[in-house]
Amino acid sequence: MAAPAKRKKTTPAKRRPAGARTRAGRRRKGWALARKRLSTRWRQFKRRFGAYRRAFYWGAVASVWLVTGLIAVLGIFALDLPDTSALWEIEQRPSMTVLDRSGEVLARRGVSYGLPVALSDLPPALPQAVIAIEDRRFYYHIGIDPIGIFRAFLANSAEGHVVQGGSTITQQLAKNLFLKPERRWKRKIQEMMLAFWLEWRFSKDQILSLYLNRVYLGAGTYGVEAAAQRYFGKSATRVTLSEAALLAGLLKAPSRYAPTNDPVRAKARAEIVLNRMMESGFITQAQRRTAETAPPVLARGTATDGISYFIDWVAGRIPVLVDGVEVDLVIETTLDVEAQARAEKAVALSLGRDGAALGFSQSALISLDPHGAVVAMVGGRSYVQSQFNRAVQARRQPGSAIKPFVYLAALEAGWRPGSLIEDAPIRIGNWAPGNFSNRYEGQVTLTDALARSLNSAAVRLAQDVGPHAIIDTAQRLGIVSDLKATRSLPLGTSEVSLLELASAYAPFANGGLAAPPYAIVSIRTAEGVLLYSRGPRPASRVIAPRDVGAMNAMLGQVMRMGTGRKASLGSRPAAGKTGTSQSSRDAWFIGYTADLVTGVWVGNDDDTPMGKVTGGTVPAIIWKDYMLAMTKGQPVRPLPNGADPARLAAQGAPQSESSLTRFISRLFGGE
Repeated sequence: MAAPAKRKKTTPAKRRPAGARTRAGRRRKGWALARKRLSTRWRQFKRRFGAYRRAFYWGAVASVWLVTGLIAVLGIFALDLPDTSALWEIEQRPSMTVLDRSGEVLARRGVSYGLPVALSDLPPALPQAVIAIEDRRFYYHIGIDPIGIFRAFLANSAEGHVVQGGSTITQQLAKNLFLKPERRWKRKIQEMMLAFWLEWRFSKDQILSLYLNRVYLGAGTYGVEAAAQRYFGKSATRVTLSEAALLAGLLKAPSRYAPTNDPVRAKARAEIVLNRMMESGFITQAQRRTAETAPPVLARGTATDGISYFIDWVAGRIPVLVDGVEVDLVIETTLDVEAQARAEKAVALSLGRDGAALGFSQSALISLDPHGAVVAMVGGRSYVQSQFNRAVQARRQPGSAIKPFVYLAALEAGWRPGSLIEDAPIRIGNWAPGNFSNRYEGQVTLTDALARSLNSAAVRLAQDVGPHAIIDTAQRLGIVSDLKATRSLPLGTSEVSLLELASAYAPFANGGLAAPPYAIVSIRTAEGVLLYSRGPRPASRVIAPRDVGAMNAMLGQVMRMGTGRKASLGSRPAAGKTGTSQSSRDAWFIGYTADLVTGVWVGNDDDTPMGKVTGGTVPAIIWKDYMLAMTKGQPVRPLPNGADPARLAAQGAPQSESSLTRFISRLFGGE
């Protein structure tokens, strides 16, 4: 049996003090805790960094795709961007300059571009006014104005609709030069792209100069030079502060604020511009007050909108006289500016004084010299509100204003002013016309029957001479509308225009000669090449001299003792005739002196009846107001072939004579 191994003898370890063992343990635990915390923090950092890394990574990826998509979209929009190579070129289109009878510029029509004007040549007030009202930070932005866009967004949001625009002058130039005026995102993005291109390509002064020379400023004008010539009759280099403010005010809505359309609105807008200029520091309070004391002076012919009716009519006649001409034209016309102003004043006064009370909302006036030259034309209450020309385009029933042609046909058939005719109830089939007053006078002379506008007498006379004779007579004198050969023809139931009716009275004023209305004297190119000239032309006789004198005496009685008494001009010889259609839907007065023929119509566009308005009331008063203004200080001249009214009225064939007897007497008795 083996002896047991000897146990190795160990020396007992040296014992440490109890306090030392405690400190060492705490250190070990501290280091372990620190390592654990560090490890935890490291794991947390890795987790967070991983999240950030993933966010950064995917953000970078998204940014790349976003930029790529934006470039692609801009590239697509850029595919059909307009060509900018002809930026400084201006496409001229034919325009029309209309002159009045004295050769002064009456109006300009068509697209008109002024000659380019350098910014340095303009008075500082003009570009300052544009910047103040359109783009106050023009010299500080890069094509778009974020502040302006944000301000416009707030204003539009508050109002619930668009009341402000955030476009800069550069954006407006881009839109005006290259783009169509449509509200689409594509157009807006292209506008911004072009604005950046303009800002990169040109200086601020060049952009402003381009804008001022190309912007539309109303009345067919593009650029400040054309607009200054159109509105003020002078170059843009000479405009005053108040005129500059007016031009700048047009930019918001050129047609709405044009002084040719609404002078009051244009003035109010100019005052807003002046206030903005003062707020921007461009002008002082003293300069602001000076501008108020020196308002813009409009060029002759632009102060009223009523002339536009005449201009439209002239423009419509040009293709008839010179066809296919594609050049700038200068049209010399017959219009008298003073007569036009007086005509508009007379019409406006009546509409304002009596229109609402008597139930009429429109009026028209046409005035011609005895040979057919139109000297004044009022086509309605306001050209801005309605461009329909009631003096030319409207055809209405003339009522008794057609009767002079009935009586002239009777004179030509052998009747005389003193011939007697029965004024009594009459029935033709189932038609029984009556007098306006429902009274009958029995036996009356033709002069009295016409002066008092007796319907039954006119119908009897028409039955005697026949409707076709009346139609022939009216058309010979100038009526061009289709007259119906009906029983009611002598009472004016066929529709005519004011222009043709007034011109058909002209032979009474000129001695019996045809006087077709006209307004164009000559047409020339801007270079002075004559394309058309009316020139003197022989006039054909349409009324025998004896009948002219008789008609003038009879129609003179209308104004002395008949239905036209309110149109009397006192001692000045004048003649005319009233007309009222059924239920007072239309009221007319056509009258003349030896120097002027004028027709007036009042009524409503919707053909509603008026309140007790007849041709002898409102139209006669308008006619008198206008004619008194026109004849003031003019020499008094007798009507052509005029004779003593009493002697002419006494000329008459006995009533018992038949039409055949009167015809034979006339045939062998001579003129």
